[in-house]
Amino acid sequence: MNFDLNVALARINKAATDFIASLPGIAAGAVVFLIFWFVARSIRRAAVRATARHGRHQNAGLAVGRVAQGVALLFGLLIALSIAVPTFKPSDVISFLGIGGVAVGFAFRDILQNFLAGILLLLTEPFRIGDQIVVGDYEGVVEEIQTRATFIHTYDGRRAVIPNADLFTQKVLVNTAYDRRLLYHDLTIPEGRDPEEVRAAILEAMRSVEGVEAFPPATARLVDVSPNATKLRVSWWVKPPQHDDELVSRDRALAAMRRVLLHSAN
Repeated sequence: MNFDLNVALARINKAATDFIASLPGIAAGAVVFLIFWFVARSIRRAAVRATARHGRHQNAGLAVGRVAQGVALLFGLLIALSIAVPTFKPSDVISFLGIGGVAVGFAFRDILQNFLAGILLLLTEPFRIGDQIVVGDYEGVVEEIQTRATFIHTYDGRRAVIPNADLFTQKVLVNTAYDRRLLYHDLTIPEGRDPEEVRAAILEAMRSVEGVEAFPPATARLVDVSPNATKLRVSWWVKPPQHDDELVSRDRALAAMRRVLLHSAN
């Protein structure tokens, strides 16, 4: 096979000429897409503000905004491609999806699952941004619910990235779902102490512990009795139920119980 340099140069020249001729269309398509990109961002922000103004939850506004943004971006991309490539038609995309839908579905199955799970999490709101949750081995504050995953700021200063599909199917404990939380501690009363006397002293001490809710009041109930010891379960409510508030309240309550035991020993 003989190589003809003139033919090769002619083809290169034609390709370069065609590319230069298509530059205005490509530039116009890029400008149109950028316009739709800014419009999509504005739509998302407007949806978030509108839902917040009408008393909707923040998660619902994020979900509506993201769906609206995605639709606007897709519409803008189709228009930009039609301008940049005159032979392109939106029906070509439909034909491609019909032909390669199975392959595309397998390739993007996890992405689509996480996206749909993220939208459902935002709409159903089992938890919200700022809530403190426990999922699997991770516990912390929900920072952000993105399209693919949810970011959790753990209490030891790390970021856990949990796929939305896992959050939608796994058990999630929301510690801040309500405005107060019940804490408890099992206390062992040594042999020779009067359980009723210790119980009354502990309940009296708990009334003066800062951070312990007065209503419902703290309780102390017998949970185990043996020949050598008696166990009391001291329960009290804390408000708000944040992690730091729980630690502070538990520290103060345990200190009060310790003082009671030391005093009764003397």
